[in-house]
Formats: sequence, C-alpha cells, structure tokens
Amino acid sequence: METTLQLTIDCADPRRLVEFWSEALGYIPEPAPGGHATWREYWAAMGVPEEELPPGAGESPESIVDPAGQGPRVWFQQVPEPKTAKNRVHLDLKVGGGRDVPLAVRTQRVSATVERLVAAGAGVLRIMDEPDMEYYAAVLHDPEGNEFCVV
Repeated sequence: METTLQLTIDCADPRRLVEFWSEALGYIPEPAPGGHATWREYWAAMGVPEEELPPGAGESPESIVDPAGQGPRVWFQQVPEPKTAKNRVHLDLKVGGGRDVPLAVRTQRVSATVERLVAAGAGVLRIMDEPDMEYYAAVLHDPEGNEFCVV
C-alpha cells in the first residue's frame, strides 16, 4: 500500500492561510474536483449532509497543492480554538541552497524570501545569524502565529 502525505494546519481563517501559504510555497489553491464550482458543491454531490458542514466551509479553497505535483497537499482545517503554544512541528522553507552556496548568497536569498513573506503577512520572530558557523536563517510566523523557518 502506498502512503502519501498531506499536511494539515489548524486555523481560524482557511482563506487567509490559503492565500499566504500559496505565496510562501509557490502552490496554488486546490480546485474542486469533477468540474464542481466549489468544494461545498462537490461535497453535496458526494452526499455529505449539509448539517455536517460548518458555515462557509468549502465556499472557497481550503487546501493548496504543488502545481508540479511534487510536494504534499496542504489542508487548512478550521477550528474554533486559537493557537496557544509553540508548534511542535514546523516547516523549513529551504531557499538558501545549502552549504555549497557561499554564505553571502544564502543570506541574500533568505533575506529576500523573508521580505516577500513579511509583505504577504508573516512576522519575523528572530534572525539566526551565525557567521562563525557559516549559518543564516530566520524564524517567522504566518498570519495565525504558526512558526516556520526560512533557511
């Protein structure tokens, strides 16, 4: 049996995170299958009772996919409670190119990505600048406070 990976992120506003993480990962909002206009329409056609769907669920995309088909699907699951503690699992956006790339180039790549994501709604928690270790990275949070790194 084949195992596939889907990343699920609990959130208050799936639409906002679809927009942010599409920008961050270069993904696209996942279209509803089978020619349906919305996921809600698709779920209704599949026989999901209306009372099982929260208000607004499926009216706009709640998941994103890699247009190249390489990365995992990311689903933003609406939950009522807010985030209250540090993530135990986080994403690393690896944009620097690794240790074979000069530190100055990696720093520029990370900095450019951080600027782009801050403009999209991220916040910077800290910069990890360790020139003696030939290391540069940033810890950010998405619009709902979920931490991730840019390395």
